[in-house]
Amino acid sequence: MAARVRLILVLHNHQPIGNFDDVCERALVDSYAPFLDVLEEFPELPVVLHNSGSLFEWLEQQHPEHIARLRKLVERGQIELLGGPFYEPILSGLPRRDRIGQIRAYSQVLEQTFGVAIRGMWVPERVWEQAFASDLAEAGIEYTLLDDTHFRNAGLGDDELHGYYLTENDGQVVKVFAGSERLRYLIPFADPYHTVEYCRTIADRCPHPVLVFGDDGEKFGTWPGTKDLVYGQQWLRRFFQALREHQSWLKVTTLAEAVDHVSPLGTQYLPDASYREMTEWALPTEQQRHYRRLKEGLERQPDWPRIRPFFRAGSWRNFLVKYPEAREMYTRMLQVSRKLAELTDSSREPRHSTGRRIDDAHASGGGVHLLAGRTGTTASPSLLSPAARRTLLSEARRRLYRAQCNCPYWHGAFGGLYLPHLRNAVYKELIQADTLLEQLAGNTAPWLRIDAHDFNCDARKELCLASDRLAAYLAPGRGGHLYELDLRALAVNLLATLNRRPEPYHDRIRECAGQGQESATGGGVDPQGGIRFKQPDLDRKLQYDRWPRKSLVDHFLQPTLAFEEFANGIGHIGDFAQGVYQAVLRRSARRVEGRQWREGKLGPYAIRVTKTVAMSLDNTGILEISYELENLPAELPIHFGVEFNFAALAGGAPDRYFYDERGRQLGLLDAQQNLGRMSRLGLVDEWLGLDIALETSQPCGFWTMPIQTVSQSESGFELVHQSCAVLPHWEFIAPSDGRWSVQLTLSFDTSAAQARKLADCNPPISQQEVPAAEAHSPAGPAAADRR
Repeated sequence: MAARVRLILVLHNHQPIGNFDDVCERALVDSYAPFLDVLEEFPELPVVLHNSGSLFEWLEQQHPEHIARLRKLVERGQIELLGGPFYEPILSGLPRRDRIGQIRAYSQVLEQTFGVAIRGMWVPERVWEQAFASDLAEAGIEYTLLDDTHFRNAGLGDDELHGYYLTENDGQVVKVFAGSERLRYLIPFADPYHTVEYCRTIADRCPHPVLVFGDDGEKFGTWPGTKDLVYGQQWLRRFFQALREHQSWLKVTTLAEAVDHVSPLGTQYLPDASYREMTEWALPTEQQRHYRRLKEGLERQPDWPRIRPFFRAGSWRNFLVKYPEAREMYTRMLQVSRKLAELTDSSREPRHSTGRRIDDAHASGGGVHLLAGRTGTTASPSLLSPAARRTLLSEARRRLYRAQCNCPYWHGAFGGLYLPHLRNAVYKELIQADTLLEQLAGNTAPWLRIDAHDFNCDARKELCLASDRLAAYLAPGRGGHLYELDLRALAVNLLATLNRRPEPYHDRIRECAGQGQESATGGGVDPQGGIRFKQPDLDRKLQYDRWPRKSLVDHFLQPTLAFEEFANGIGHIGDFAQGVYQAVLRRSARRVEGRQWREGKLGPYAIRVTKTVAMSLDNTGILEISYELENLPAELPIHFGVEFNFAALAGGAPDRYFYDERGRQLGLLDAQQNLGRMSRLGLVDEWLGLDIALETSQPCGFWTMPIQTVSQSESGFELVHQSCAVLPHWEFIAPSDGRWSVQLTLSFDTSAAQARKLADCNPPISQQEVPAAEAHSPAGPAAADRR
C-alpha cells in the first residue's frame, strides 16, 4: 500500500479528589495495571499516557511500584507522558492565573519524577475556549488534542481531520490534534479488525493521515463489562497483535513523533466546544429531550452528514446554571482564589475575601445596608516569618487547586455532582484553604467578621458571618436562605446539599419499571444501552423539589397540614420560601448580626417576617437565630415552620442518628419522622465526630425526612442520600396584636473529632497546644460520650 497512516493511542486515567480508596484500588487492579501487563508484551508499540495529578498522588502514596513501572516504560520510549492542569479542573471554570499555575505545577512534578520534558497536555473533558491557546503556550505546552467535534464545528470536513492544526491567541501558538469520535466507539467495543479496516479506509483516502484515539483508560477494565471483554476475552492482546501484523503500513506512534515529523494541516480557530456527549448533557433537561428527538429524526435523513457539523448543543459553563449547587462551589472557589491572589501580592495590604473592606459597603439596589461602624475584632498584622508565610501560601494554593477538580461541578454519564463525597471533598479543600488564608491575614482565635458582597455572582449582595470556627452565608435575594455553613474544625460544609430535579434518564427508569425490567443487567455507560438498577423501586423514589434544600427556608403551611403532605411538597399558603428579603448588617464590639426582613403574603393577608442570624465573641461556634412575625391575622390559626437541611452526614448507618432533649436516640438520619412537641433536637455523626443541636425557645413539633436523589453512574441507576431535612414547626392562634416570635440556637460540638485527631498525632504532652474549646451542646450527651 502506497499510503502510510499513523495511529496514536492516548489514554487518560483519572480518579477525582475525595474518591474512595477502594474505587481507586479497583481501577488500578482492573484497568491501569493489566493494561501495562499487555503493553509490555509489545515493546514496539508506544502509547501516550495521561494520569491526572490526583491519581498520580494516590499512586505515589499507595503504589509507588506502579510509578516505578511507568518510569521504566518512559525510559525505554514506550510511553509518552502528557501533562495538564494538576488536579484535572475544567479550564473554563478557572481564573487564568490558576489555569497557568496548575499546568506549570504538574509539568514540574512529572519532569522531576520521570526525568523527561513535558511537551503536550490533556485538556480535561476536552472543554475548549480559544483563549486557552495563549494559556497553554505561556505554561510551556507545545501541543494538545481535542475531539474532532471541535474541528467540525469550525467548518472542517471529515477528510480534513487526520492530523494537527496550528491555533493561536494573542500571538501565542499551540498545535492541536483532532481525536476521532469513530475510534472512541470502536475501541474497545468492536473487534480489532474493524479498527484496522477503518485505518485502512482513511489511508486509502487521505495522504499521510494521523489518526488519534483519545479516551478514558478506565474503559479498559473498569467500565461495566469491559474487564472480561478487554482481558478475559483477550481483546487488548488481539488488538495489539493486529497492530503488530500491519506495521508495514500502519505506524503506531506518539504525539511528539507526529509533531516532529509531520507538517501541520494549516491554521484553525476553534469554537467553544467539548466532545459531543458533554455538550448534550449541558443542556437543560427539557431541551435535552427535544435535542435528542430532533437528532434521532435527522440522523435518518440522507443529508445528515451535511447537517451534522451545524447541529450543536450546549456549553459546559451552563452546568453552572443548570445546577445551582455547582455554581455555589464555583463561586466559593473564585472567592478563595481571589483572596489567595491578594495575599500573594506582598506589595498590597491583605484584604478580606470580598475584594473590598466591608466598611466601604453601603446600600444599593440589592437591599443590603450597613448600620454600625467598624467591627470590634479586626485582623492584626501577620507576625509570620517570610519562610512560614511562603509555606502557608503554598499549602493554601495546593488546597485551592485540589478544590478545582472537575468531577463534582457537572453531571453526565457518571455520578459527578450527584456524589456527596466528591462535593464534600471540594468544600473540605476550600475551607482548609480559606482557614489558612485567614491565618495569613493575621486573624487569630477568637475572631469575628461580617461582610456583604456579591459572593455568588448573581448581581445581588449576600452576607457572610465568619469566625475562627464557622462561616455562614446568607442570600437575602433568595429567600434569605442560609446556603453555606462551614465548620472549620472539620472542614465540612453542612449545606453542601443537592436538590431533587428531573433528569432525562428518569424517563428510562419509568419505562423500564413499567415493562417490569428493573432487574435488567448492564451499566449506566454501557454503549449497548444496558441498564442496571442498584436498588429496587427507583421509579417510586423519583420526586422533585419545589424550593432549594437549604436552611432558614420559611414555610407558612395550611393549618393541620399532615406531615406526608408536606413531604410531597404541598400545603404552602405563603410566598416566603423563595421570596426576596431586604437585609441590614449590625456590629458591636463583641457581636455581629445579619437582619433580613420581607413583607409578603400569607394567603390573602399581608404580613412581615424578620429573621436575624448572629454570632458572638462569647462563643464563635454558635449561630443565634431569631424570628419575628408581624401583622398576623388576629385570632386565626397559623402554621409556621423553618426548614433546615444538613448535608455531609450519612444516612442509614447506626452511628448516625437523631436524639431528643433527654439524650434518647430517635432514629437514623435517613428516618422520616413526625416528632411530638419538644424544645431540642440533636443530630449525631459519630464517624465524623460531630454533634449538632437545634434548640427553640418555644416547644414545637419536628418533622425529619431524607432528601434522596435518583441518578446514573457508571455502575447503573442508584439512590443517593443527599441531606436530612429538619423542620421545626409551630401551630398557634395569632395573638390579638398580630405579633409572634421565637429564638433558635444552632450549636456544633466537634470535640470528638478533635480528640481523635489529637490521639492520631499523639505528641508528647509538653508539646501539645490545647485547642480552643468548641461549642458544647447544653443538654444531652456529646458524640464522644455515645461511642
